[in-house]
Amino acid sequence: MIYNLGNRVVNNYLVSLDKGGYILIDTGYADGFEGFTKKLEETGVAPKEIKFVFLTHAHDDHAGFLNDVLAITDAKVILHPMAIDRLHRGQNSFQGGCSSRQAWLFCQILALFGKGEHKYPPIKEAYLSRLISIDSDAFKALALPFEVVRTPGHTADHISMLKDGILFCGDAAMNNFPSVKRTIIWIESLEQYKQSWEKMIALNAQMIYPSHGKPFPTTDLVKYQSYLDGIRLYSL
Repeated sequence: MIYNLGNRVVNNYLVSLDKGGYILIDTGYADGFEGFTKKLEETGVAPKEIKFVFLTHAHDDHAGFLNDVLAITDAKVILHPMAIDRLHRGQNSFQGGCSSRQAWLFCQILALFGKGEHKYPPIKEAYLSRLISIDSDAFKALALPFEVVRTPGHTADHISMLKDGILFCGDAAMNNFPSVKRTIIWIESLEQYKQSWEKMIALNAQMIYPSHGKPFPTTDLVKYQSYLDGIRLYSL
């Protein structure tokens, strides 16, 4: 079972686990918690049934209301080790650039609406013990029914989740405005981003569920892969 508790800007997937409970993939902007809780109530899933939060990376539209989710659940957070420091800061890296002129213009608009610095509430001290790095023995001991795939490029701390033939790719790809040919609008390392696309294609998932836009088949990545070779990054 997959629910989308997000909105037109960002998807927040709630995925059922084989042995009961759910894993939530990311949280939206900090001001999106009320809308999230309304959609959660509509599903009939109780907050305490959310056992884990899978954080694809520590950006404001993915970790924005993480503290709020942890306040109403006992969930543990599965994340890349580099994401922990970024959660402490409440801000990710600004290395890299926009993947097209269209993306650059969109970033300027975000700045006009006060989201240019991509800041969000830092992780609260009370929740630090619930952060579980994918490199840790604690994570291995959980033996969770999915595969974690390292997909850096958009950010260095980016990870994706492969479960039952579906790849939840976070911002490793995108399928709505202002994306061009499934590429994300911000790329920290173009070389790593290309490698992550190669890795995602090799997984041969039935469908890819991005954090922005509708799901699409893996064949889309194959179709547009050559476009990455011509990308020029535009600094803010």
